[in-house]
Order: sequence, then C-alpha cells, then structure tokens
Amino acid sequence: MVESAEPPRVLVVEHEAECPPGLWGGWLTGAGLRLDVVRPYSGDPVPEAVDAYDGLLVLGGSPGPLDDERYPWLPATRALLRTAFEHGTPTFGICLGAELMTVELGGRVERRRTPQIGVYELEVLPAAAGDAVFGGLAGSPPAMLWHLEEMSVLPPGAVPLMSGTTSPHQAFRLGANAWGTQFHPEATPRIVTDWARESAVLRRAGAGSDEVVGQLAAARADTERTWRPVARRWASRIRLRHAGRLLPS
Repeated sequence: MVESAEPPRVLVVEHEAECPPGLWGGWLTGAGLRLDVVRPYSGDPVPEAVDAYDGLLVLGGSPGPLDDERYPWLPATRALLRTAFEHGTPTFGICLGAELMTVELGGRVERRRTPQIGVYELEVLPAAAGDAVFGGLAGSPPAMLWHLEEMSVLPPGAVPLMSGTTSPHQAFRLGANAWGTQFHPEATPRIVTDWARESAVLRRAGAGSDEVVGQLAAARADTERTWRPVARRWASRIRLRHAGRLLPS
C-alpha cells in the first residue's frame, strides 16, 4: 500500500484562546490542509521563517497591532508576515492579522472612537470580481465585525476588495498571494459569546451581548454560505504552492 502524500501545511498564529480558527479552520482542514497552530500567549515561539509551510494564517485578537509591550510576540509576527509576503507564501490575516500586515508593509492603523461590533452588510468592490480568492461574491454579503482598531491606509500597492461601513477597508489583497479582512469570517455564535464577556467594549459600542450573538446566529447560514467558498479558494492557492505551481507575487 502506498502512503498518501503529506498534505499542504498552514502555519496559524493564534493570539488568544478566545480567537481560534473557528469556521475558517474547519473549512481549511475540510479542504485537505493541515493546520499547525502556534499560541505565543502560551509560550510557543513564533517561527522566523515560513519555509516549512505552504500558507500562513494570522488570526484576530484584542491587541492593537503595535501593542508590543503587552504582547511581546507581535514584532515577530509582523516580521513573519513580511517574510511570507516577500516569498509569495499564500497569506491571510483576519482583523488583527490584517492590521499587523498593514502596519508592517507600509499602511496605517488607527483607533476608532467607537468600536464597530455586529453583523453588517458589506460592499463588494469592482476589483473583487477578478480576484483569485474574493471573486464570485455578489450583492451585500453579511459579515461579523468586532474591532476597535481599523486599517485607515492600506499598504502601497494594496487592492481594496470590500468596503461598506465607516471603516473604509473591509478586505484587501496585497501582491498576488496575501489577503486581509477587517471582519471575522471565522466567527461562530459560541466564539462571539466569549468575546461578549468583554462588556466594556460592548458598552463603548452601544451594543448588548445577547443582541450581537443573536445577530450572528440569525445570519449564520448566510455568512457560512458566503465565506466558505472564499476559504476554499484560498486553500486552492495553498495547494498550488504545495505542488510548486503558484507564481510568486
């Protein structure tokens, strides 16, 4: 019997236990990928290189992207994002992950006066139509937002893919192989319930925990139907990288 080939490997940087890969992780493993999760908040070192991996996923969390004193692994994570970008490794940043990519590669992140929390209908921008990952989106897709920081200026050369709220950049592509979202395609009602224990943030947003969890529960079928294909298209980029058939950025 011939052993199966090693599956494509994705390095996942998880910043907090309350911010796991969630739905996104399930969709990627369902697409045949192996996720290697590092948890620097528990003492795992952030790798210096991505040579051993076919993709990089950097998740969200409560830190600001330059909150290095309280979260001392952030400089290493930013450096890893730069390395992945320069090597053309398929990369995806979710909320904090996208903010880290933004500041490391020449953009700017600013703090909002009021957190943006809840399910919002977003706007698909024209450039998304030809995008390898976000192509195929139509209408006003719903997404879960939970952020205080926002990407106010994207890095040079970045292509805006989605907008639709007072935070101007909800999704973007940088080069040929790096993507970021301000919103949370990985979120489930249980994950959001954990976030909702941070009542101070909710009070600043003028929202209640039951309200926000209920919004996502009501929209869950639509959000999963929208973002599962996006995750799978990103997984396809990783399989191409694994097979040696992905062109560099």
